[in-house]
Amino acid sequence: QVQLVESGGGLVQPGGSLRLSCVASGSIANIDNMGWYRQASGKQRELVATITSDGRTNYADSVKGRFTISRDNAKNTVFLQMNSLKPEDTAVYYCSAFISPAWRWYWGQGTQVIVSS
Repeated sequence: QVQLVESGGGLVQPGGSLRLSCVASGSIANIDNMGWYRQASGKQRELVATITSDGRTNYADSVKGRFTISRDNAKNTVFLQMNSLKPEDTAVYYCSAFISPAWRWYWGQGTQVIVSS
């Protein structure tokens, strides 16, 4: 069984920063792509950023230049550094990872980020 647990969400003022973390644990052989997604109230879940096992990254246009995804393969952990936060970044943030031996996507339970003054 595999679990992904996010942490680091909270309330922050516009222009502020937060760092999200997500740790994968359980019966893990290898982790391929990892990513962050978000879902704002009343909207569909959307991709924020992804990172391959060798460190190649991809970002949604709305977060380019403000967010940075990184990972620590030794600790099965993915991070999302969020700077210059805007009210429109308010959402529940989910991490996801493609993990073997099942080679399927696993999801965390989500962490709430609220950007408000």
